[in-house]
Amino acid sequence: MGLTGKMTPYKNGFGPFPADIFHIPFPMENHGVSEDDSLAALKSLFKIDVDPERVAAIIIEPVQGEGGFYIASPQFLQTLRAICNVHGIILIVDEIQTGFARTGKTFAIEHAGIEPDLITVAKSLAGGFPLSGVIGKSEIMDAPAPGGLGGTYGGSPISCAAALGVLDVLAAENLNSKANLIGEKIVTRLTTIAARNDVPPIGEIRNLGAMIAFELMTGTNSAKPDAHMAKTLCATAADNGLILLSCGIYGNTIRILVPLTASFEIIEEGLDLLEASLVQCASSRVAA
Repeated sequence: MGLTGKMTPYKNGFGPFPADIFHIPFPMENHGVSEDDSLAALKSLFKIDVDPERVAAIIIEPVQGEGGFYIASPQFLQTLRAICNVHGIILIVDEIQTGFARTGKTFAIEHAGIEPDLITVAKSLAGGFPLSGVIGKSEIMDAPAPGGLGGTYGGSPISCAAALGVLDVLAAENLNSKANLIGEKIVTRLTTIAARNDVPPIGEIRNLGAMIAFELMTGTNSAKPDAHMAKTLCATAADNGLILLSCGIYGNTIRILVPLTASFEIIEEGLDLLEASLVQCASSRVAA
């Protein structure tokens, strides 16, 4: 909870949190935060709040999850790697949502062509069974003394077997390539839907592989997020048999994470329900 950058619902009513955790803005070009702005904030942090030589780690999601599915460019991630190298900072990449073919690579950091020091993994790792893990360079992973790291639920045999099965399916069904096809298909359909005049205004559509999101906006002002419409759409879609999730610091982003093993017929059915739900939401707004 100390690490997350989203107050509601994760931090409200909890605390105190660990000290010496600092947040800088994630690049969101369409909301006025450029990558240069983020790097300038990091530089300012090093001048004002913490000596970079004291920093243990920089932690980043290559594609934000709960934060709104904003994508860190390869250049941005490469710059962070270089900064970490200069100051002896560990680069930790959170791949809990992006890992295991979701972005068209086994790990999203592969798009940047760099090597982090640690990677956190979970979610898709075991196909729904409870399992998480840390992947890291040997000098870090071997540093604790025997017994120094462990947990009551670590190494569940069933979950580990499920994870091995996931890796087999990932390779056998070439899910990295399929993720890219899923992304292309859904983004093409979303672009067509956004061009309609009988759906709520849709702002930026973005994806990396099959990690896809679109933003709902108020009126023609593309700078004003519509969180209320995002909630309305999720509820309407649920009534129509489609589960959607909103996310983002503005609450206006709809994220799409279909199972990579889903058939294209099922995906098309889901998109039909999404389009119908958007039309229904727009009609309700006009009626109101």
